[in-house]
This record gives sequence, structure tokens and C-alpha cells, in this order.
Amino acid sequence: MARNKPTAKKRRLIKAGKQKRAVPTWVIAKTVGKFRTHPKRRSWRTRKIKA
Repeated sequence: MARNKPTAKKRRLIKAGKQKRAVPTWVIAKTVGKFRTHPKRRSWRTRKIKA
């Protein structure tokens, strides 16, 4: 990947990095364990970002 990235691409990569997080503990507790995992959770090794 290029060293100097365009701002738009950088913003998309930042958004993807934020979406990668797990479900917070308080959400699991609030929903009594119904939402334990994130359906759109992405691993860096398997699914690549179309940015």
C-alpha cells in the first residue's frame, strides 16, 4: 500500500477499523446474551476491504 494515502481512502480505512470492534459487554448484558457476536465482524486475514 502507498505511503501517502488519499484522504477519502484513509477515512474509509478508519471507518472499517472502527466497525471491526466486538459487541460491547453492556449490550450483551442488556439483551440477555441474544447479541453476543457481530454478524459483520471482519478478520484482516479472511475478508478484505474494498477501499
